[in-house]
Amino acid sequence: MKTYMANSNTVERKWYVVDAKGKTLGRLSSEIAKILRGKHKPTYTPHVDTGDFVIVINAEQVTITGKKAEQKLYRNHSQYPGGLKEVTFEQLMDKKPIEAIMHAVKGMLPHNSLGRQMLKKLKVYAGPTHTHEAQQPELLEL
Repeated sequence: MKTYMANSNTVERKWYVVDAKGKTLGRLSSEIAKILRGKHKPTYTPHVDTGDFVIVINAEQVTITGKKAEQKLYRNHSQYPGGLKEVTFEQLMDKKPIEAIMHAVKGMLPHNSLGRQMLKKLKVYAGPTHTHEAQQPELLEL
């Protein structure tokens, strides 16, 4: 009896569509990260990217609870003196609603080259339409 180890040649990938309308950001992101990693499959292997593709639509309608909309800060530094930029969740959702979901999911994936490879399988769209109809994605209820 041998232990099964998946490799990049044996992985079968599916496409899923997730509607973010009215969903909580953290709960949605953790489920998306689980699918991107492949933890929902019996062939999950920690050191191999066994996950599926995820398309997120209606990213501009994701919600968060409490006062986080005014208090949650996204920080970015240009590495120059005085180069710190801070943006609240409300401001980020007004300008770039896609970035909020990408940032949340990225923090839940491994912080190495494998995690960067997994993040490339995430496609986020602010509105209700996407350009991946040819892949015949399945609707996923979270």
